[in-house]
Amino acid sequence: MGDAKAKFDEKERKKLEIRKRLEAQMKSTKKKGFMTPERKKALKNLLRRKAAEEVKRQQEIRERERQKAISERTGKPKPTHDSNEAALIAICKEYHNRIYKLNEEKWDLELAVCLKEYEIQEIQSRVNDMRGKFIVPPLKKVSKYQTQLEKMRQWTYKLAKMDMRGGLKPVKKEYELDDSKLVSDRIGSKIGQYFLNKIDSFQCLIN
Repeated sequence: MGDAKAKFDEKERKKLEIRKRLEAQMKSTKKKGFMTPERKKALKNLLRRKAAEEVKRQQEIRERERQKAISERTGKPKPTHDSNEAALIAICKEYHNRIYKLNEEKWDLELAVCLKEYEIQEIQSRVNDMRGKFIVPPLKKVSKYQTQLEKMRQWTYKLAKMDMRGGLKPVKKEYELDDSKLVSDRIGSKIGQYFLNKIDSFQCLIN
């Protein structure tokens, strides 16, 4: 029994040694990665150089197109050093006609742009209405002084329409508003005069 167990342990030990040796061989024979740090750096520099060349080429193309458009619109410079008066007049007329034509094209383009902007605003307003979104319109700035004047004007207008007599308390018949002597005898000369002045001012407002 002991010999069988020893043989089994020996086999397991040999298997483990063989497995370790094979793993070590596989690690030693494993190929390195293709993208090494040096290759990555070289590739990055190459891409940068290509991108810079492409940007420069695009700039040159745009500059050539710009010069071509300018030459088509303005034309070549006219010789004016050795020209007589008739030639100069003809050159001026030619430039005038060209400027007039360019202004016409400019106005047509501006009108087309305005129409497109108006259509875009209309479409945006329709979309916002469909979504239920309300856009606050641009409000006109009003000075504080004007608002105060408008409030005072409205207050005076309402005050002029108010019925002051309806809010007064009823008095006895023996005391009339026009009889200043009775009122002054009852509540004093100074207070009576003040009360009568107030009534006169209210009557002026009502009238």
